[in-house]
Amino acid sequence: MKAFPENFMWGVACASYQCEGAWDEDGKGPSIWDDFCHDPDAGHIRDGDTGDVACDSYHRFREDVALMKEHGVRAYRFSISWPRVIPDGDGAVNEAGLRYYNELVDELLRSGIEPLITLYHWDLPSALQDKGGWLNRDIIPAFGRYAEIVAEFFRGRVNKYMTINEPQCITVLGYGSGEHAPGLRLSEEKQAQVYHHLALAHSEAQRRIKAVLGDTALVGIVPCGRLCYPEEDTPEARESAYHATFDLSRPRWGFTFNIILDSLILRRYDDSAPAPVRRFAATIPDGDWDLMETPDFIGVNVYNGEAVDRNGAPVKRCPGFPLTAVKWPVTPEVMHYGPLNLYRRYGLPLCITENGQSCNDRVFLDGQVHDPDRIDFLHRYLLELHKAIQEGVPIRGYLQWSFLDNFEWSQGYSERFGIIYVDYATLQRIPKDSARWYRDVIVSNGALLFAEA
Repeated sequence: MKAFPENFMWGVACASYQCEGAWDEDGKGPSIWDDFCHDPDAGHIRDGDTGDVACDSYHRFREDVALMKEHGVRAYRFSISWPRVIPDGDGAVNEAGLRYYNELVDELLRSGIEPLITLYHWDLPSALQDKGGWLNRDIIPAFGRYAEIVAEFFRGRVNKYMTINEPQCITVLGYGSGEHAPGLRLSEEKQAQVYHHLALAHSEAQRRIKAVLGDTALVGIVPCGRLCYPEEDTPEARESAYHATFDLSRPRWGFTFNIILDSLILRRYDDSAPAPVRRFAATIPDGDWDLMETPDFIGVNVYNGEAVDRNGAPVKRCPGFPLTAVKWPVTPEVMHYGPLNLYRRYGLPLCITENGQSCNDRVFLDGQVHDPDRIDFLHRYLLELHKAIQEGVPIRGYLQWSFLDNFEWSQGYSERFGIIYVDYATLQRIPKDSARWYRDVIVSNGALLFAEA
């Protein structure tokens, strides 16, 4: 019977600002997302929503961990709120903030669930943004110090770390389009500077974590971006999809995997880099490339991809192409060819750190939440992921996004990605059909996928 590799890591993911709430409790400092959501005149967030309460996981984490255990979850990727631990980003440590994460990790370990820590999932301390945020090179040692504090605190209990989630969104949406915090609209050359500082910050954090934990530590980074797949599975089309994935001359160079990963692993920018990136590259001190640290693994956040023809040109989607509730295309093939292309270019182990879909979920008359479209989505994507593993890609695990419905950034609470329904009026949790289905997938180590196919 087909199944996934032995010791394959099955888990779920959430992020601090999206689920914790308690935005100003127990000494936590403000973050750029607090500021972004609280701006009364800007209208940044749909319906004026904020993460002030979110899912209230700060107070309800034991209930959430119990639900994870009940549904067979073996790993939980969560992010630490930097301003909860160091309110001003680089000063005194807030012991109450550390205590919350200490209790969360203990609860996970007691429940047989491996904790996976993301150090930065976008909620930068406001005090650091006041000094320029990711445009200010001084943020690099501050991030390294924060990483060292966390690694030392969890020594012996947590050994898998992800430094930065989606540098692409931080840069392009936060410093380019202004759609995300801190809401800046800067030139592409300045965006390249943000990217570079993020790469250096990852590297400094990785060195600090390794200095504390030694060989027991596994440190990765979690990018996202354009992943192309061939319209037809031929050698020529596969080659074209590979080159299209990493071609920076195509539109939206900022939403690619290789600006950040080429910096860390190849220590250069691709020859296809556009003029603003080349202009910025000319200003980089020679020694900076020597500071880059190759991650131990690449976390891959993947939701959809782009089909290309044998010449690498985008294939126009037909009318009525399947879409999720947030109107993202459903393209399972990307979970086959995306990891293949990333492994070919970088040669590092991968972990699928986010994958899922938003649905128009509601509580039915029977009191349950039925989400067959999410089950179908996950089923299709996991079958394609298995194909990549069969072709030799070392994929260590799969983390479904997300465990809970939560605050979906500029979309507020209008999108539901969770396998656990959250009634935001009462904060009641209701497992969806997909939670029970995913439990059975985990118990069978994926064999259920093939029995149903």
